Amino acid sequence: MNILLDTHVLIWALENNPTLTKLAVNAIVDGNNIIFVSSASVWEISIKQKLGKLEAPDNLLEEIRMHRFTPLHINADHAQLAGQLPYIHKDPFDRMLIAQAIIEKLVLLTRDEPIAKYDVNILKA
Repeated sequence: MNILLDTHVLIWALENNPTLTKLAVNAIVDGNNIIFVSSASVWEISIKQKLGKLEAPDNLLEEIRMHRFTPLHINADHAQLAGQLPYIHKDPFDRMLIAQAIIEKLVLLTRDEPIAKYDVNILKA
């Protein structure tokens, strides 16, 4: 299974946070799955960290590499779809993750309820 981590799930995974469901942890550690991290999540974390609204590792990119997560860069197709999605979810970072999951045919690992209202495969974190 190819999985895209929502931003909060990425942070929880890096912290080994017990908030993650057993199903989510198993999906992340299963060597048969490819775990993707969007550039949008790195961007969101960096912004919120700088504003003092979020605690995250200072060596975020290194942590992502150490966990063998696969970077998913934003392209023009992702950007166009993110802008065209129904305005159910207002957060532009989440809209980008939804668009990326749809276009790249990824399962979005999230606990964000409004995301389930889109036509995207999700796995509850």
